[in-house]
Amino acid sequence: MIDKIRILVAEDHLVARVGVSTIVNMQPDMTVVAEASNGLQAVELFRKHRPDVTLLDLRMPGMGGVEAATAIRAEFPTARMIALTTYGGDEDIRRALAAGVLAYLTKDVLHDELLKAIRAVHEGQTYLPAAVAAALAAQLPRPDLSAREVQVLELIVRGLANKQIAYTLNIAEHTVKNHVKNILSKLGVQDRTQAATAAIQRGIIHL
Repeated sequence: MIDKIRILVAEDHLVARVGVSTIVNMQPDMTVVAEASNGLQAVELFRKHRPDVTLLDLRMPGMGGVEAATAIRAEFPTARMIALTTYGGDEDIRRALAAGVLAYLTKDVLHDELLKAIRAVHEGQTYLPAAVAAALAAQLPRPDLSAREVQVLELIVRGLANKQIAYTLNIAEHTVKNHVKNILSKLGVQDRTQAATAAIQRGIIHL
């Protein structure tokens, strides 16, 4: 009788959750011990079952995967977790890794890759598929945006002009212009459209 890898699956989409659980349960060396549909549930079920490996969707209602990973790691520093997501932007990856996940998989991965990642993480190894590792390596250094610049960038992404941004944030228009200038320079882009595109692609801002 082999000791099976006990797995918690946290994913808010029922079809995806059932799909992942089915693949896992078909493996002779794995078993799903619990399923969560949001981050809060994931933390509670982790406490209850103490799984060997947790698969966390990063986008869940209420508490997302990164917050759940942070909460679980705070209580159980040795928790081994894998992020599952539709997003592969470098800031998303960095955030998840900073929260303590050992593997980062986009949801279009093949079954084999998912199973490889689970076995690697169970052994305490990190696992980044080639595409994810490339996204991290290829990206420019992390843009060192201030909290205010991130707010301005978010409003640029939403299509607001400087005057509207100034009004929304209750700051002077020339201050907004300075922020915009800094943002373009830090992101290494020429204009607002490029800034918005870079912000979304890299996962700095989420729509």
